[in-house]
Amino acid sequence: HVQLVESGGGSVQAGGSLRLSCAARIGTFRSACMGWIRQVSGQEREGVASIDADGETSYVDSVKGRFTVSRDNGMNSVYLQMDRLKPENTAMYYCAAGTRAGFQCEWLNAYNFWGQGTQVTVS
Repeated sequence: HVQLVESGGGSVQAGGSLRLSCAARIGTFRSACMGWIRQVSGQEREGVASIDADGETSYVDSVKGRFTVSRDNGMNSVYLQMDRLKPENTAMYYCAAGTRAGFQCEWLNAYNFWGQGTQVTVS
C-alpha cells in the first residue's frame, strides 16, 4: 500500500519562503522518481521539480534558482524548498512517486502514485 503525505503548505507574502515535505510509504523509495507537481484550479498540472534515484534534479524554468528539491532516502522523504515566492506560484502542490521503468523523472507520465496535495498561497 503506497502512501504519500505532503505537509508544509500555507499562506505567505511574496518574497517569502516555504518548505514542503513529503513522507512516502513506498517500498521502492530509493529507486523511485520523486516529483513535485502543481495545479491551479481549472488548469492542467505542471511539473515543478523532480529528483531521480541518483539525486539528479530537474526544474521547470520559472522556478530555477528559487526552488530546490531534495530527498532523504533514510527518511523516505522528499522536500521542496521554495524561496522568493511569487503570487504566480499559488497552487495545490502534489508529491508524486514514479516506480515504473522506462520513464524519465521530468516527465509527468512517469508518476504512478500521488499524494493528496498541499495548498500554497502567495499574496
